[in-house]
Amino acid sequence: MEFPEIKTAAIKDIYEKVLSGTRISCDEALVLYTEAELGELGIMASHVCKSLNGDNVYFNRNFHFEPTNICIYNCKFCSYKRNINEPGSWEYGYDELQKRLDAYKGKELSEIHIVGGVHPKRDLHYYGKMLQLVKKQRPDIHIKAFTAIELDFMIRKAGMSLEEGLLALKDYGLDSIPGGGAEIFDEEIRRQVCEEKSSSDLWLNIHRKAHELGIPSNATILYGHIENYSHRTDHLNRLRELQDETGGFNVFIPLKYKKENNQLSEAGEVSGIEDLRNFAVSRIFLDNFPHIKAYWPMLGKELTRLSLSFGVDDIDGTIDDSTKIYSMAGSEDKAPGLSSGELIGIIKDARRSPVERDTLYNIIKRY
Repeated sequence: MEFPEIKTAAIKDIYEKVLSGTRISCDEALVLYTEAELGELGIMASHVCKSLNGDNVYFNRNFHFEPTNICIYNCKFCSYKRNINEPGSWEYGYDELQKRLDAYKGKELSEIHIVGGVHPKRDLHYYGKMLQLVKKQRPDIHIKAFTAIELDFMIRKAGMSLEEGLLALKDYGLDSIPGGGAEIFDEEIRRQVCEEKSSSDLWLNIHRKAHELGIPSNATILYGHIENYSHRTDHLNRLRELQDETGGFNVFIPLKYKKENNQLSEAGEVSGIEDLRNFAVSRIFLDNFPHIKAYWPMLGKELTRLSLSFGVDDIDGTIDDSTKIYSMAGSEDKAPGLSSGELIGIIKDARRSPVERDTLYNIIKRY
């Protein structure tokens, strides 16, 4: 492959490693973040993406159920959390879940995504019964539920060990775990933005134990607040090391900090160019992650389409106006929902091949 004109020898050396399939170091990731031009990153990230997934871009038919936004934690970046009886709070129980499931009777669906706040009065068994309800009504769909932060609290509240709790949830119907709650692993930055929340080591250990028990998971980062490139690189490296150990992560999802209605608002937001840079470096560095996802309710449709030229091969799913986490933080889509046809259109506009998948990336249909 012919190299485009490259300004620095350091970038060309990294180019050569990437194109030969050689793993790059943390120092080289920092060089990419700080010195590489956006076009150079796009070429490298696209090469890695194509080598793993060809021209495929994945999506699924899913919806979110957010049982509550009541939370014991006070993360400075969060626009979602409310206290009990505070205006804007909600506590959805089994009846509300049943209504949501009834709305999807006879409709194609492959996944339900269940996450919410860490409610002080709800334990593992409360949520386990939700999983049972889903499996009774829709045994055909995959349940991806509960961030490591939620799991930590609900399992401890039930008086169980981590392994006991994960096995109990698996028996209730849990199929996989989303990647939320990772935020940023650097301990000092984490102390500043979410001091009360479960530690980085605990997040990693919960996912490690889940993988050992046959429960796959996703991984995330929250970027674009007070962290710097070295903190992002450290975060990516800890994920890469755990993936080397377990192989249990399905996908990496960079999540952009949004500034509305939270305590970090003065930090502002990074640009779309920075979003694309972060996708590309993530794709290049995480050579053992099969997929990189652009979460379209966070980015908007146009930037999601552009991300497909910077290492992204997944754009999430239909969602159907079932999540409030990003709309409460100022995202453009206040009622996020796209039809499968609209998702297919975004992918085709980027001259890629749309593939409907299930949660574990088994192919359901090619378009």
